[in-house]
Amino acid sequence: MRTVLIDYGAGNLHSVAKALTAAGLPVSLVRTPREAEGADVAILPGQGHFGQVARMFAASGFEPWLRDHVQANRPFLGICVGLQLLMDGSDEAPGVPGLGILPGWVRRFPEAGPSVPHMGWNSVHRVGASPLLDGLPDGSHAYFAHSYYVDFAGREGWTGGTTQYGDVTLLSTVSRGALHATQFHPEKSQRFGLYVLRRFADDARRWVEAS
Repeated sequence: MRTVLIDYGAGNLHSVAKALTAAGLPVSLVRTPREAEGADVAILPGQGHFGQVARMFAASGFEPWLRDHVQANRPFLGICVGLQLLMDGSDEAPGVPGLGILPGWVRRFPEAGPSVPHMGWNSVHRVGASPLLDGLPDGSHAYFAHSYYVDFAGREGWTGGTTQYGDVTLLSTVSRGALHATQFHPEKSQRFGLYVLRRFADDARRWVEAS
């Protein structure tokens, strides 16, 4: 099962690759769509300003390849801004479109709420039979570092988890078919994160074997 970690210049690649390997899913780093051809599983990390990250991803040439990969229901994992990029767009850069693979918008936390960024450990509460969270105690803690959150409109056909920060209930993980994404950083979430990545690896193998 060939797994690729997409390097478009905007991700914490070393830590993500190390965590995935520890979870039993060794990855190959790819910098061009041609290098990614034939991949069974794709990982899209991301960190930083939405507009800058979206522009870097568009310039990388990976977008058509990634769309084909997701449309074919091949296993995919987006991490942090890698989740936000799947949405229609973001308050952080209103003129820069997201990929629109999932319906929703990325919004800034209210100024009247807790301190921004939302940084540190917070609980994740399961919604439905989540492939990534099943088997974990509800309310397990993950590590977050973000100033914007996903306001997800695609309420049908998904499972995952939510997290409360002040008055905001944010989407912390989503699964729809073979597509998965997390707002938290599994590579920084110690045992919780390793468990989530192992669950993703197991789910990816099932999809690949069934294809």
